[in-house]
Amino acid sequence: MTDPVYETDAPVLVETQNGVCWLTMNRPRYGNAQNSQMTYALDAAITAANADDTVKVIVLRGGGKNFSGGHDIGTPGRDAHVSFKRVSNWYDHVGRPGAEMQFAREMEVYLGMCRRWREGPKPMIASIHGACIAGGLMLAWVCDLIIATEDAHFADPVLHMGFPGVEYFAHAFELPPRIARELVLLGEPLSATRAHSLGMVNKIVSKEHLESETARIAARILAMPNFGLALARQAFNNTEDLQGKRAAMDMAFGLHHLAHAHNSLTAEDNIAGLSGRDMAQINRKDKI
Repeated sequence: MTDPVYETDAPVLVETQNGVCWLTMNRPRYGNAQNSQMTYALDAAITAANADDTVKVIVLRGGGKNFSGGHDIGTPGRDAHVSFKRVSNWYDHVGRPGAEMQFAREMEVYLGMCRRWREGPKPMIASIHGACIAGGLMLAWVCDLIIATEDAHFADPVLHMGFPGVEYFAHAFELPPRIARELVLLGEPLSATRAHSLGMVNKIVSKEHLESETARIAARILAMPNFGLALARQAFNNTEDLQGKRAAMDMAFGLHHLAHAHNSLTAEDNIAGLSGRDMAQINRKDKI
């Protein structure tokens, strides 16, 4: 495989103002597709924000036209075959045979990192405009609140690749059961209005007011005591896990990787031979 060609050395921009750490995904040319360079940069930034006593709230947003188009499956910066300094106890995926390579990598950069971010002590707000597709949902779903613009839309189209949903399988906890099935089985996007009516989105605003409204909501949280915020986040997370969220996610992650292995045996690669361009065309075709 060829070495990745990164279009930026700063895939995540970090700005801290008045107790709020603003994290901006910075691959606008590629719809903020998540390569390992970006996910490791996000992890470092979120870890630093959680350790910074001047920060009480973390905001996650995307630069350019979209929040995130999902995992990187076809840009020049795709780097699934590259070793990074790991943040979990999983060993390096590079050079591992068969399904072990993909399983070890995604335990680290997708499921593992999303869980780390969800379990941190400081509240997180997803500030979303444009597309929030597949892996973009994972980033939004680890956040406590979701603020979206009127043009935002949400989709998990990975069943086209044979997967029963993205790796961080929170679908049935974020949406009513029938709608969660619809999201995966049809692959059609939910509009911001519908997502709000179903309780997945907290508030819809115009695009020009997204930053100011996110800042206003963050300011409300800033008035709360630090330790109380950490305890509240833990209480909600633990309640979801007692309801089966963590166990369900582990089960779905295993099925996801059965699909990867099946694709490797029956198609030209472990994502069923579909490219980033293919998935973009599917998303445009299915957009409602």
